[in-house]
Amino acid sequence: MTPADTVIRVLIIDDDEEDFFITSEYIKNIKGKTFVIDWSYSYEDALKSVCDDKYDIYFVDYYLGAHTGLDLMKEAVLRQCEQPMILLTGMGNSRIDLEAMQAGAFDYLIKLELNTEKLERTIRYALDRASSIKTLKAKERKFRSIFEQSRDAVFLTDEQLFFKDFNYIATELFGQTAEELSGRSLYDFFASLEEANFVRNKLNSTGNVEDKEVEILSGKGERVNCILSLARGKDANDYVYVQGILHDITNLKIAEKVTLQVEKLGAANRLVRTLAHEVRNPLNNINLSIDQLLQESNSESAQIYLDIIRRNSKRINDLISQLLDSSSREEENILEKKPLQSMLDDCISTIMDRILLKKVNWKVVYPDEPAYILADESKLKIAFNNIIINAIEAMKEEKGELNISVSSQNGHHLVAIKDNGTGINSENLPHLFEPYFTFKRNGLGLGLATTLNIIQSHKGSIDVQTSLDHGSTFILKFEGA
Repeated sequence: MTPADTVIRVLIIDDDEEDFFITSEYIKNIKGKTFVIDWSYSYEDALKSVCDDKYDIYFVDYYLGAHTGLDLMKEAVLRQCEQPMILLTGMGNSRIDLEAMQAGAFDYLIKLELNTEKLERTIRYALDRASSIKTLKAKERKFRSIFEQSRDAVFLTDEQLFFKDFNYIATELFGQTAEELSGRSLYDFFASLEEANFVRNKLNSTGNVEDKEVEILSGKGERVNCILSLARGKDANDYVYVQGILHDITNLKIAEKVTLQVEKLGAANRLVRTLAHEVRNPLNNINLSIDQLLQESNSESAQIYLDIIRRNSKRINDLISQLLDSSSREEENILEKKPLQSMLDDCISTIMDRILLKKVNWKVVYPDEPAYILADESKLKIAFNNIIINAIEAMKEEKGELNISVSSQNGHHLVAIKDNGTGINSENLPHLFEPYFTFKRNGLGLGLATTLNIIQSHKGSIDVQTSLDHGSTFILKFEGA
């Protein structure tokens, strides 16, 4: 509602001065309101006044010389100057009435039927409607800004989760252009069929999915860890829609994994140093006793047993030294600009005997340009060797397929080492890089733990994709140099 003491600015756009005076007199007779009424007979001047938002309401005659009032309204809408405009005509015409409403007119009045009462009601309704529209548009701009500027993927879909509207971040997360994403369903991007079915069943049964951790497979082939929230709604026309938010937690998951691994390594290292200290004290006493007994005993059989004890004591001592070496603080890396291709070729040459003995088929795929990184070459070769040797040992003789590839992506270089071996059980996967965790009978479980340390010291990361009885793929990611 417009307050009674508000001055209402009115512009009458009419090329007939007499009609202007008649209309303005009707408006001036409206009681309880104060009006400032101006006249414009020029199409261009009138259009400028509309777009400059100089008036609260505009009365527009249908005939404006070479143009029409409909032309003015359409031009104003094209320029996004949607002010409350009332179309005036000399006689009734249903076609013009319909066109006026479609062009954005708030009302349509016949000049011969004008009177003070009708104009008061028209002005009141038009101003109230204009106020409501302005409020709605302000809210729309506010929420559209939040929608577009959100750092999360925000979207609207239909019941089957086909995308209808989405922000720019959504196109980035899904690795799609706006055109590609339109018409696709969210279900197309779930990395796991199990997760897709869970979301579908949850949405159908409750209408909501709250903070569900899912893995999205983007159009670029990347796996993205996200928190998904969905809520079903219905508009005024009973159209069912779903609004959703996807929060990317990939970096958080990586950071959590790294932090947990560092904590585990720290705990394991402390345990090793404690055990080494506790074991070496009595071991030293045993060795001293052996030396004394060897000097005092003349029995040949006693000498044999004492030699056995000495050898095994040495073996225990060597084992302790090995454990301490693995847990000691690593030396600082000596980094040089090196191509990944040459380092991998050196590793393959070193373990070629293993490949040939097990009759493994192997293939490398490299880009044409060298993939340079900053690396301590000797240490990084140890990491590559550990993974490749594990892959060879996991495959069956004469049936092994080893694929090693290098690729580049967003300023990073990726090394993928893929085998068709036994794969890794999902229960064991979280423990894969833990010290002393091993599948091998005589293994210490230090190979992959050492590998992770080396990769992380190069500011790299390791991702493992595996399926039981179908093999594993180790993906190592490095910053390009």
